[in-house]
Amino acid sequence: MTDRIYPSAKPAGAVAPASANGTNPSFPATKAQLYGASRPPYRPQPKPQRYRRSCCCSCILWTIILLIALVFLVAIAGAIFWVLYRPQRPNFSVTTLRFAQFNVTRSKDGSSRLNSKLDLAVSTRNPNKKIVFGYDPITVSVSSNGVGIGDGTVPAFVHERKNTTLLKASVMSAATELDSSSASSLSADLKRKSGLPLEIEMDTKVQVKIGSLKAKKVGIRVSCSGIQAVVPKGKEKSTTPVSDSIAKCKVDLRIKIWKWTF
Repeated sequence: MTDRIYPSAKPAGAVAPASANGTNPSFPATKAQLYGASRPPYRPQPKPQRYRRSCCCSCILWTIILLIALVFLVAIAGAIFWVLYRPQRPNFSVTTLRFAQFNVTRSKDGSSRLNSKLDLAVSTRNPNKKIVFGYDPITVSVSSNGVGIGDGTVPAFVHERKNTTLLKASVMSAATELDSSSASSLSADLKRKSGLPLEIEMDTKVQVKIGSLKAKKVGIRVSCSGIQAVVPKGKEKSTTPVSDSIAKCKVDLRIKIWKWTF
């Protein structure tokens, strides 16, 4: 009896599909092995950042609420302080001016020099009933149309409540060199019948005292302008009384932040 030859289950030219890891799968191959090679690897999708965004929005919202509440508290405290103490700025006014010397001399080389001496009296009044002002030494500068005439100082003092104090200062300039434009400006002003126009500036720091409480010192500048002074000739001395209509001075705060002064 002749033996029958059965064909192999696997054709001779057939190639087994490769598995996902590059090795041939065992026969017979499963569906996962047949289709796993063509399927892309699984990559987890990033989660939405809704939580982070909501957290940032909450922080910004609470910050704005706190700032608004702080502004309201400061406004309420300021209103209470105003009702209790009624704070007012001190008043300054120029009382008299007296030139003891004022000479503009020219040397042979063409340069000009100024020698001047001016006695100045300034009245200051504290209109507050419950506030005391403590002043540091005051620096006084006098100029005419931007040309410096002299500098002086006033000692430190304490300005009591409802008090008027008379401040006196000697403003001097000893052989100060002037440029040609400044010398020409002063010479032209000296010929005027109305007198020499003057601007006075006083810089200092003041501390506010309310009972036992003391605030931090704040810089102030007192500016007085519109004053006409009679300049003496030779060795004469002239006193110029200043009328109340032009004697008033303006008081401004001088707040310094790093390198800038406001």
